[in-house]
Amino acid sequence: VQLQASGGGLVQPGGSLRLSCAASESIFSSINTFAWFRQAPGKQRELVGRIYRSGATNYEDSVTDRFTISRDNAKNTVYLQMNSLNTEDTAVYYCYGRGVRDYWGQGTQVTVSS
Repeated sequence: VQLQASGGGLVQPGGSLRLSCAASESIFSSINTFAWFRQAPGKQRELVGRIYRSGATNYEDSVTDRFTISRDNAKNTVYLQMNSLNTEDTAVYYCYGRGVRDYWGQGTQVTVSS
């Protein structure tokens, strides 16, 4: 696994979680665009948002104003800060990187439940 995703867990509705996606320096520097995807049970994998090498971001409509993607180049890590979580955010979250080739993380489970 060349992208290591972590930070998932169980959280109550309205709560927050921060996911991390770490890579080696060589892989991280080769990636132009990072993205987070998620896949809920019985549903197709969907894009959550992207962050470009410039730092610009865009998001799927349902997470805009609640989720924030950021990157720390010194730590070779991309983050997904998730606030105001609701039950519909329950899914396995995957990080993805596109450079000269595609990279996928192994997925981390996020469960939003009371």
